[in-house]
Amino acid sequence: MDKMFCMQCEQTAGGQACTNAGVCGKTAATAKLQDELTGALIAASAKGIQLPDELLLESLFATLTNVNFDDRALESLISKIAQPFYNLSELRDADEDTRSMKTLLLLGVRGVAAYAYHALALGYGVEEITQFIRKALSAIGEEAYGLQELLPLVMECGRANLAALELLDRANTETFGIPSPTSVSCSIEPGPFIVVSGHDLGDLKLLLEQSEGKGVNIYTHGEMLPAHAYPELKKYSNLKGHFGTAWQNQQSEFSGAPAAFLFTTNCLMPPRASYFEQAFTTAAVGYAGLVHIGKDKDFSPVISKALELGGYSETKGGGELTTGFGHNAVLSIADTVIDAVKSGAIKHFFLVGGCDGAKAERSYYTDFVQQTPSDTVVLTLGCGKYRFNSLDIGSIGGIPRILDMGQCNDAYSALQVALALAEAFGCGVNDLPLTLVLSWFEQKAVSILLSLLYLGIKNIRLGPSLPAFISENVLSYLVESFGIKPITSPEADLAEMLGK
Repeated sequence: MDKMFCMQCEQTAGGQACTNAGVCGKTAATAKLQDELTGALIAASAKGIQLPDELLLESLFATLTNVNFDDRALESLISKIAQPFYNLSELRDADEDTRSMKTLLLLGVRGVAAYAYHALALGYGVEEITQFIRKALSAIGEEAYGLQELLPLVMECGRANLAALELLDRANTETFGIPSPTSVSCSIEPGPFIVVSGHDLGDLKLLLEQSEGKGVNIYTHGEMLPAHAYPELKKYSNLKGHFGTAWQNQQSEFSGAPAAFLFTTNCLMPPRASYFEQAFTTAAVGYAGLVHIGKDKDFSPVISKALELGGYSETKGGGELTTGFGHNAVLSIADTVIDAVKSGAIKHFFLVGGCDGAKAERSYYTDFVQQTPSDTVVLTLGCGKYRFNSLDIGSIGGIPRILDMGQCNDAYSALQVALALAEAFGCGVNDLPLTLVLSWFEQKAVSILLSLLYLGIKNIRLGPSLPAFISENVLSYLVESFGIKPITSPEADLAEMLGK
């Protein structure tokens, strides 16, 4: 019980695996339960047992990095599946390349499940996606499967994730309206307030409804920033602005703040004692000792805590961030963008996005964007944008040089823009003046990468370090087939990308 083996995220200990306790904060006991939960899902899928979609997706989501640290919640999910679990040590004991491909598939499936979970929460059917998830889980438990059998499934995982992203894009826009470019205040007004973290727009809307007229202001945090761009959310007068930066800074940013904090999805860090009593979880998120808001979605304890704390007595912070450049917004000015490319005003596009994290090497992304030439445009999404979204690097013909396309959940937007540009210029995506510079951290980033590979997109730069679970042979395959490269230095990478 005092040992574990986890290498599913980018910050894994020593670049190899966490074996005593997770760098994320989970204990060996929690890691064991997450393994048992995963093993139960694999066993059920291998037997053809059709677990309810909600249970399947929530269980997978609970095993993602920085989601559920609550052992009782994990035990409850295991009891609902009620299957003798497949022992993940069998996967780890497989030959290196088989282990690598099965791990890549498993982590990709977890990412797919996270995106499908959000769509299901908004009432959208996910049967096609969960059908693939069951197939993939069953294959992971199949001892006879090697590289030849697993490779098509890994590519199919990219296709399934693309379907999940497309479904989620439709669910969000049909439920909350089409996002539009929006400036968001980073000033915190006097009075009681709640900070909402994570990704779930549905939970945010419910909180806005329940707190309306009660003298409590709502601020987004981390990946919730793009919520301000949706018409059905920005219409609430109590949605005031944005608090803090990326998820990994929450322990310092939340300490001492007289607010209630609601975690709706992944990106929870173990709460410090200084704000432990102020933090709440809901949905798949959990942490032992925190008040959990159940399926009834009664957020009155969160609201009461905010009123009790009272907030600041004077305005704090300041500045603005801009978001809301989803595919609908960008494609609405497609003619302007295309003309700018044809005239030479825009010579290159960079998609610099993905996850943020604590490693010092992630300053690469700040330096990279600062050094991009003035005739280039930076598309971004995910929490990785907090490395540079406060920078003023100007505009081109009225088009801001940094375009925030939303959450990692909005990766579909970036793909749609790339495909539309390729169609407009009568070429393939790989022929566009476009370079993808991605930062990865956890399993949703893995599934997005698989979607890019499924679409045949090549020459992706990946950092800040390569995944520990990728064997040398699998890495060689990815390099040879797709031209994936690790980041080096902003200067060297820019020179190569721009052909200098």
